[in-house]
Amino acid sequence: MGKYDPAPTFAAGLIRSARDLAGLTQSELAARAGVTQQAISAYETGRMDPTLDTLTKLIEAAGLEMRVRLVPRDYHDESLQAFVESLPAAQQAEIEEQRHRRAEAARLRRVRGR
Repeated sequence: MGKYDPAPTFAAGLIRSARDLAGLTQSELAARAGVTQQAISAYETGRMDPTLDTLTKLIEAAGLEMRVRLVPRDYHDESLQAFVESLPAAQQAEIEEQRHRRAEAARLRRVRGR
């Protein structure tokens, strides 16, 4: 899994983002959090899911704070998905191809630092 591949789980994405924001290697984050580098790797690849307490400890070890809040549910994504699924197959394929092109362009911008 490369640095800019999508994270396999929500926790994996949070840990990797926190580590990247802090400019830390897996080993450095592990040392600060009192866990092994192998544990950080397992969390970031989705092989293991940390408890909420462990996730909080890892985020704090990166010098960040995790805040969780409850808000009314946003049904936008589900509504959009239902609309796309109502379109003819050719239009669905075109939308999916456009999404892939945008994602690849964004990935290349991140990799190139632009």
